[in-house]
Amino acid sequence: MSTLPAAPARLRYGFGTNGFAHHRLDDVLTVLADLGYDSVGLTLDHGHLDPFAADLPRRVAQLASRLDRLGLAVMVETGAPYLLDPWRGHVPTLMCPSGAERRLDLLGRAVRIAADLGAPAVQLASGPAPEGVPREEAFKRLTGGCEEILETAREHGVALGFEPEPYMFVDTVQRVLELRHRLGDPDLFGVTLDIGHAHCVEDTPLLDCVAAAAPHLVNVQIEDMRRGVHRHLELGTGEIDFPPVLAALKAAGYRGPVSVEIQGAALNAPEVARTSLEFLRAAEPH
Repeated sequence: MSTLPAAPARLRYGFGTNGFAHHRLDDVLTVLADLGYDSVGLTLDHGHLDPFAADLPRRVAQLASRLDRLGLAVMVETGAPYLLDPWRGHVPTLMCPSGAERRLDLLGRAVRIAADLGAPAVQLASGPAPEGVPREEAFKRLTGGCEEILETAREHGVALGFEPEPYMFVDTVQRVLELRHRLGDPDLFGVTLDIGHAHCVEDTPLLDCVAAAAPHLVNVQIEDMRRGVHRHLELGTGEIDFPPVLAALKAAGYRGPVSVEIQGAALNAPEVARTSLEFLRAAEPH
């Protein structure tokens, strides 16, 4: 008879750098470490760690040393909306008829950065499907791009955590699992589950989403949200019942980070980070 893996003594909490847009990266790390966070969700972007910087190797080496000194784990995120196009968010995508090579280049850079930082995985998402492209053709293009990135991921021993995003082409856990199946169910292709996103758009109940993603989870993001409204809210100010969600993650034996993702926190980031960690620790069943 099969048994679930032993639940961890406690979940490991992180906070995303995209919620600290007005802080220097070094200061972000100091604040999170001082508050007692276990990890940081590092969004590659212009302000904190620009993956196209001329002196990128030096910056990455310095960051790796700083993370080690502070005892912070890291997950690399590629969700910066305007990194590749200052006018349109999340484009070009792997499905675009032109420009897909720029997305491939960014994702390849992210994998190599993750390897140099000791990050176990890179988060990525589909972005919107190009207008007029049929569903099957979009899936074909997306699968082909993911196959290329998987080759780089295998070279560096870094997993990919594909995130379903509201109103993007891949917007549900089941669509991520379909993409994974089209790729041949590779070990290094996992799921980034955003708890708020699942509550926002999934037809499946939230705990069933956790159960479906659990065998392939490499990353979890968390925030509060209201059904049908894609706005990241502070914990406890939306509709989500968090103790059962955290209990389900523990019961599934998930050992990766549970990273708070509140982009709108930037004007009061240290306080939002403090109250978020207090909320999660109080909500976690022991």
